[in-house]
Amino acid sequence: MSFQRQPKEVSPFVAARKVDEKISFTRNDIEVQGTIFKILEQSVIVEISTEDAKKINVPSNLTVVSHKHYTVV
Repeated sequence: MSFQRQPKEVSPFVAARKVDEKISFTRNDIEVQGTIFKILEQSVIVEISTEDAKKINVPSNLTVVSHKHYTVV
């Protein structure tokens, strides 16, 4: 038996987000800018530069950022 997923209401801020939109966030006390690669329910996957990835010590140029922790540029 399977249950249908119930649609969840999203905030106007999240509903307004678009792929390729520029955002800014802080990680390890370093401000980073990137573009939204994919929008998830609680967060976004952001594409950042290789240089910024090295600065914030992440292994790839894709990182996850909560909707609560970024601003639109």
